[in-house]
Amino acid sequence: MITVAVIPTLDEEQAIGHVIDSLPRPLVTSVIVVDGGSTDDTVGLATRAGATVIDERRPGYGRACLTGAEAAAGADVILFLDGDGADVGEQAGRLVVPVLEDRYDLVLGSRVRGRREPGSIRLHQLTGNRLVAAVLNRRFGLSLSDIGPYRAIRAEVLRGLDLSEMTYGWPTQMIRNAAARGHRVAEVPVDYRRRIGGKSKVSGNPGASVRAGWDMVRVAAR
Repeated sequence: MITVAVIPTLDEEQAIGHVIDSLPRPLVTSVIVVDGGSTDDTVGLATRAGATVIDERRPGYGRACLTGAEAAAGADVILFLDGDGADVGEQAGRLVVPVLEDRYDLVLGSRVRGRREPGSIRLHQLTGNRLVAAVLNRRFGLSLSDIGPYRAIRAEVLRGLDLSEMTYGWPTQMIRNAAARGHRVAEVPVDYRRRIGGKSKVSGNPGASVRAGWDMVRVAAR
């Protein structure tokens, strides 16, 4: 069984090497980094750490994830996580193993149920993610507590979800479409840390935070 990790990046040179090295091998077979035009040494460090790097200049978090998924030829499971070091790579097995064992089709990492390093996630992020989770729970009978970036999905299921949301609403659309099609969705607790370095593209930018939150709510309620 082949598991491919997909990591969107933009100027994450302080963290990307650690993120790739932290993923448990051989559980995670290979790594694809989808870079949005970094001006630092993210690409070089990712390459030296053994990742395949794809240059994706078209905007959108969802676009980066989809580009990586499309490049994961032969994968049985695709693991998504961020490249800033906040997602604990060593915990990948918590998400991947239940999919490999055919217990679930999509497994999400819940930062709410796990341990959070102080300062790792802001109140408005927690509130917004809980709101989106509540909408999805009500619509589809789920029991989610968080809509985080750390998730594993069966590749065959992902290909059938017809994902078209290229914004930060992409993970929400993944959950919504999977649940609507009757796929098995679950969440597991994951720990969450402060980013290793660099600047957040969303939480540290009020305008970007509002846009990301709106995208998620809009998609969940559609």
